[in-house]
Amino acid sequence: MKTYLVGGAVRDRLLNIPVKDNDWVVVGATPDEMTKNGFSAVGKDFPVFLHPKTHEEYALARTERKTAAGYHGFEFHAEKDVTLEEDVKRRDLTINALAEDEHGKVIDYVNGQEDLRNRILRHVSPAFAEDPVRILRIARFSARFAYLGFTVADETMQLMKNMVKQGEVDALVAERVWQETAKALSEPSPDVFIEVLRKCGALKILFPEIDRLFGVPQPEEHHPEIDTGVHTMMVLQQACLLSDDPVVRFAALTHDLGKGTTDKDILPHHYGHEERGYYLVKELCKRYKVPNQFTQLAEITSRYHTHVHRALEVKPKTLLKVLNATDAYRRPERFAQFLLACTADSHGRPGYEDYDYQQAPFFAMIRNNTAAVDVQAIIKDGFENEKISNELHNRRLAIIKDLCKEYTMS
Repeated sequence: MKTYLVGGAVRDRLLNIPVKDNDWVVVGATPDEMTKNGFSAVGKDFPVFLHPKTHEEYALARTERKTAAGYHGFEFHAEKDVTLEEDVKRRDLTINALAEDEHGKVIDYVNGQEDLRNRILRHVSPAFAEDPVRILRIARFSARFAYLGFTVADETMQLMKNMVKQGEVDALVAERVWQETAKALSEPSPDVFIEVLRKCGALKILFPEIDRLFGVPQPEEHHPEIDTGVHTMMVLQQACLLSDDPVVRFAALTHDLGKGTTDKDILPHHYGHEERGYYLVKELCKRYKVPNQFTQLAEITSRYHTHVHRALEVKPKTLLKVLNATDAYRRPERFAQFLLACTADSHGRPGYEDYDYQQAPFFAMIRNNTAAVDVQAIIKDGFENEKISNELHNRRLAIIKDLCKEYTMS
């Protein structure tokens, strides 16, 4: 019975970046031997155990065989005779197939160290093609390590393209697609996740609403980049500079989905794209069972982002309408996220990266000042029932009118 440190911990140590989790593989042991040594079983599909003291994961060395389409179509073999080499060679990427023994010696059966030095994401074996989740994972690792110069090996990209053509991506379950996407949104370069999926053809199948944005023109006077897909990637990049919150980043990614369905006769203009985008966001989030916090922010961003862009031009009653529609008074944190996504949209254009986007702080000021209106004071003034909400509306609107006048005069 021998234990080895494997995968990401070895990879990250060699890259001189912080190691988040330690994963271990155990060679020459049975489930009974693990439990007798105090380990507790947690794996459903294959034997994985938690260490009695550190609670780190220890998996029995295993091999796997493809038995059906999709992520769950595998049969696992985890007996005492499975070697370390057999175990690591079933892994996805060479840089994830490294092991380390108890003396700290790196064991490398697949030239993973060379690929680390050359900044290459390369599949270990043709077995990569048996699991469509690996397309999502390699896109996510691309998003994680792009800042270090990592790129996908040409032969690996070709393999991914072949997997898409063979329908493997169609078998992916919604929960796993969202799980990998959510993780990618927390990586340094989630735009690279989208670009890798697009390059191999998976984006058109998984996120057609995003894929169809590429090649759609916008008015050059407002969008020097012209291409809506390019703009969306720039907005996502700007969102990453503004916030590490994946919820804000998702809203940035999906804010312009409606532009992908604009009638060709009115291009490059996109009248009504906000409302069309709202329903596309709703459909996408329903399809992948996206958590409410992501869905709700993405919906209001799609529907109201242009209202924020025009905050210095529209009537006070429109500003109040947006505050009420976005539930800004009861959900101030989400409204702040919304303004971040709008700022990212404004900055996501060539030459506008450092633009002084006054609309966001202006809207935040309006929200904070009008939120201070005291409902109890309204009641003390003798207002009852529906007249309370009417008076609340009027007092807030009066404040907004004054603030707009002050801003115009300044």
